[in-house]
Amino acid sequence: MIDQKKLYRTIDSKASKSFATEEELLTDILTDIVEGNDINVTGGRLWKIYPEKKSYQLVYQTGNVQKIAEDFLLALQDYPILQRITSDRTILADETNETLISKGIFKYSASGIGAKVKVNGDKYYKYLIALNSSDINEDLRDTLNIVATVLTAQLKERAVSLTQKTLIADIDEAKQLQKSILPEHEYSFFDYNLFGITIPAENLGGDFFDYLQIGDEEDRLGITVGDAASHGIAAAAEAMYISGAVRMASTFQIKISPFMNRINQLVNKIFSDDKFTSLFYGEISRDKKGLFLYANAGHNPPLFLTSKTKKITYLNVTGPLLGPAPNSRYETDSINFSANDILVIYSDGITEAANQDFEFYEEERLEKIVLENAHLTPKEIVYKILDDVMKFSTPKSKYQDDKTLVVIKRKEKYESG
Repeated sequence: MIDQKKLYRTIDSKASKSFATEEELLTDILTDIVEGNDINVTGGRLWKIYPEKKSYQLVYQTGNVQKIAEDFLLALQDYPILQRITSDRTILADETNETLISKGIFKYSASGIGAKVKVNGDKYYKYLIALNSSDINEDLRDTLNIVATVLTAQLKERAVSLTQKTLIADIDEAKQLQKSILPEHEYSFFDYNLFGITIPAENLGGDFFDYLQIGDEEDRLGITVGDAASHGIAAAAEAMYISGAVRMASTFQIKISPFMNRINQLVNKIFSDDKFTSLFYGEISRDKKGLFLYANAGHNPPLFLTSKTKKITYLNVTGPLLGPAPNSRYETDSINFSANDILVIYSDGITEAANQDFEFYEEERLEKIVLENAHLTPKEIVYKILDDVMKFSTPKSKYQDDKTLVVIKRKEKYESG
C-alpha cells in the first residue's frame, strides 16, 4: 500500500507552485501522477462540468491510452453513477460508454475535485480526474481520495488568494479601520492602571481588546480580549464584528452571564459553522474591595499575581468558545484586587510562540517575567513580556500567531473608597 502521508506531502508541494489557471494546476498534477511511479496507472483524463450542457467535457488527457476526441462530452443523464462522487469522493466502475470502450477503457476510477456545482438540483464536483489502471481496487480508491482532497484544498486556497489579491487596495483601509476600533493602549480608571496592545501576525489580525465604560455614571469598566480563529481578512472581519457587538451590548448594562450568552448566539448566527472565537470579559469598578467579575469563553486563562504573597492563580474558563453551539451557557466568577496586584490577559500568540526547536513559550516562562517585573507599570510589564517572547521565538515560524496583552494593576494608593 502506498504511503499516503508521503503522497499527500508530494501532491501538496507540487500543487503549491504558481499556476496561471486551475486547469493548468490540475493537468500538471495529472501528468505527474501518470508519468510517476507512486501510483500504478496507465492514463488519465481531466473533465470539467458545464452546467448549461448538463455534461462533463474533456479538458486534458495523457498516458499510454487511445485518445478521445477533444470536445467529448459525458452527459450526466447517461452517467447517474457520477452523483455518487458527491458523497463518496471517488468511484470505481465499469465503463458503459461504447465510444470509450472502443478506446480500450473497460474499468475506470473517477475522483471529484474543486467546488460543487448544482445541475438540475443535484450537486456535482467542478472537475473529475479519471484514471486507467490494471489495479482498480480499494487501495486505489483510498489513494485517489487523498489526491482529490489535497487538490480541492489547493483550489480553495487559490480562490481565496485570488480574492485577496483583488482586495489588496482595500487592505490598508481595513488596517486603519481596525486600528481605529482598538482603544488607546494606556488607560487609567479609578484605582487601576491598564495597558493593552495587539500585534497581528499578518497585515490584519483576529485578536482584539477593548475598554468599555459602563453605567450612567461610568462607574464600571469592562475589559475584553478576544481571539477569532484563523488568520488574515476573515479573522479580522470576525474580530471587528464581535468587538463591535460587545461594545454595543455593553451599553445595555446587562449582567455578564446573559451578556456572554447573547454574544455567543450572535456569533453562531452570523458566522459559518467552522468559525469560533475565544473571549475573556471582566469588569472593574469603584468597589473598595477590588471586586473583579469575569467570564471566560474558552480563552487562555489570564494570570493573576497577588502582590503580597507572590502567588499566581489563573482565571479559568467559565464557558465554551463562542460560536459552535447557540445554547451554550457562561458562568460568572470573581477575584479581588489588592494594592499592586496584577492581572495579565493574553492571547495564545504569547504562550504558543515557538522557537527553532519547536518548543513553546508557555505559561511558566510568562510567570517568571511577570514575577521579575511586578514592581513596574502595566506598560513596562507588557513590553518586558513582548521583548522576552520575541527573543524566544523564531521569526516567520509557521506557529506565529497574533499577540495580544492587557495588563491591569491596582494602584498602591487608592483614589476611591
